[in-house]
Amino acid sequence: MNALLLVFALAAGVPGASADVQIIVNPSVAVSEVTAADINQIFLVTKSALGGTSVEPVFEESGAAHDLFLKTYIGKSDTALRNYFKTLVFTGRGSQPKAFASDAEVVKYVAATKGAIGYVAASADTAGTKRVQVK
Repeated sequence: MNALLLVFALAAGVPGASADVQIIVNPSVAVSEVTAADINQIFLVTKSALGGTSVEPVFEESGAAHDLFLKTYIGKSDTALRNYFKTLVFTGRGSQPKAFASDAEVVKYVAATKGAIGYVAASADTAGTKRVQVK
């Protein structure tokens, strides 16, 4: 029953649903909280630094956390996001960001890469990274 309520909450865009996605950064990134606008700008590569540190956004390839992240912070579907990056690449204004198949792969990359920022399911083990609060 709780799973069914969560599905309806996510579909309706109920505030608090974003609690199921956690933003993580490499410990070299000197921030403990960011705004939703910061997240949007970083992942759409219109902003390149947080707290004076250059950041590199990394995505999940698919899944519930990916879909919720896109809906909550990016405001684009997966297809629209892929088209957005294809346009940036085609016009020479950007490159395709790294994307990983699982929470564990995102965590591993973020932990090992200075300036990396990513997102995972809130239940994921984020050892080696720093969780960032979104205000």
